[in-house]
Amino acid sequence: MAAFDYRQAEEIKDAFAARNIRYLFLGKSGAVLLGYPDTTQDVDLFIEDSLENCTAVIEALAELGFALTGQDQAEIRRREFVQLKNGPFDLDLVFAPDGIKHFNAAWERRVVVEGFPVCHPNDIIASKRAAGRRKDLESLPRLEAFRDHWLRTRENK
Repeated sequence: MAAFDYRQAEEIKDAFAARNIRYLFLGKSGAVLLGYPDTTQDVDLFIEDSLENCTAVIEALAELGFALTGQDQAEIRRREFVQLKNGPFDLDLVFAPDGIKHFNAAWERRVVVEGFPVCHPNDIIASKRAAGRRKDLESLPRLEAFRDHWLRTRENK
């Protein structure tokens, strides 16, 4: 699969906005939308875990071209972590990311970039740290340096 790109983010934003889905870009895809100079192979979305929201996510993903199996749909409705590789791009749906306790709190801290709802850099870092995977831990110093620069830039505006 090709690396995450802006077009994919636009497609998600449009399909999800049409259904009033509450979600946040998370992980490196979220960081990239904030300006983090790196790439990632997939899109990570933190989904609000209401059944109504999840049903709308299933509809939006079908519109985007994902071939959702019955099992995929059931996992989304049960609000389980779902990795999708059966669509136009790789997509991870996260309902309870490591390091972030509640969707509503993350929603209050979100950053909106060109209409994209993105987890605050502190939440992205907390999630990577809590996940504890080697690749996440190795990226923390770069993400923290980016966050510090990003915060300074915002303070100067």
